[in-house]
Amino acid sequence: MNPNGILQTHNGLNVLGEGGSITVPPNSTVAIADDGTVSAIPTDGVPNAVAVLGRIKLVNPPESNLERRGDGLFVLKDGQQALPPDANVQITSGALEGSNVSSVEMLVEMIAHARQFETQVRMMQTADQAARGWSQVMNLA
Repeated sequence: MNPNGILQTHNGLNVLGEGGSITVPPNSTVAIADDGTVSAIPTDGVPNAVAVLGRIKLVNPPESNLERRGDGLFVLKDGQQALPPDANVQITSGALEGSNVSSVEMLVEMIAHARQFETQVRMMQTADQAARGWSQVMNLA
C-alpha cells in the first residue's frame, strides 16, 4: 500500500479492481480471496468486522498474445487495454512464483563447465611446453 492506502504492486503500479484502484482504510490488514475479492480486517476495532473493498479484475488473455516486459509484467502484443473479466481465473494468495530452473542442477553444471575449462587450459599449456621443447631440440640439430 502507498501512504494514501492505495493497493499497489511491488513496483508502484496501482492494483485495479473492477471499479478502479482499490483503497485500504487505515489500521487494517488486507485479505484477498481466491476470486479476487479484496477485504479489509480492522486491527484496532471489532475483529470480525470485515469490509469488502473491491474485487481485482481477473482476465484470461490468450498466451500467444502475451509479451513479457522488462519489469516482469505482461502486456498484450496487439496493444489492447481492456479485456473482459473471467470467472474461471483464481488467485493464490501468499504464494510465490516458482522457478523453472533447478538451482542445484545449474550449480553442478556450472562446476562441470569450470572444470572442463581448467582442463582445456592445462592441455593448451602442456601442448605449448611440448612445442617449445621440440623447438629447442630442432635448434640443436
